[in-house]
Amino acid sequence: MPATGPRPLRADARRNRERLLEAAVRAFAAEGADATLDAIAKDAGVGIGTLYRHFPTREALIEAAYRNELARLCDAVPDLLRTLPPDEATRAWMDRFIDYMATKNHMGDALRAVIASGGDPFAQSRDRLSDAITTMLQAGAADGSLRSNVDPLDVLMSLAGASFAAGEPEHRERVGRMLDLLVDGLRYRRQHP
Repeated sequence: MPATGPRPLRADARRNRERLLEAAVRAFAAEGADATLDAIAKDAGVGIGTLYRHFPTREALIEAAYRNELARLCDAVPDLLRTLPPDEATRAWMDRFIDYMATKNHMGDALRAVIASGGDPFAQSRDRLSDAITTMLQAGAADGSLRSNVDPLDVLMSLAGASFAAGEPEHRERVGRMLDLLVDGLRYRRQHP
C-alpha cells in the first residue's frame, strides 16, 4: 500500500485555519509573545480546541503565522505578473514586502520565543524571497523592462534596508520614493553612443 501524506483539510477546517493565522498575526504583532491563545481563538471565531487541533503549541502557531505571511508575499508574484507589466509588478511587490517586514518586526518578541524553544521560523525565508524576486527579474528581462544582470539578493538586501526606514509611519512616503529609485535602477536602458 503506497504511503500517503496528511489528508487535505475540509473547506471549513481550511477557513478556520486561515482565520486563526490572521488572528495570530494581529495578536502577536500587537501584544508580542504575551498574546493569549484564548484571545486568538476568540478573535478567529473558533474554540480553543480548534486552535489546538491545528496548532498543538504556541510556538507552532507563531511559526505557522509567520510562514503564512511569507507565503502570501511570495505567492503574490504570479498574480502581479499576470495583471501588471514586470517592472510595475516588481514595484507593487516591493510595497507588499515593506508591509511583510513591518508585520515580521511587530511579531519580533513572539518569533524570538520560537527561536528560544529551538524552532527556526526563518529557515526558508531567504530562499523563498530570492525565488520571488528572481521570477520578477526574469520576467522583466524577458520583456526588456528590467536589466538582466541583477543579483536577486542585492535587491533583497536593498529592500531590507528600506524596510528599516518604514518603521515609523511618517517615513512611509519616503520609503515609497526609495522603492521608486530602486525600481528605476533596475530598469533596462539602452546605452547611448
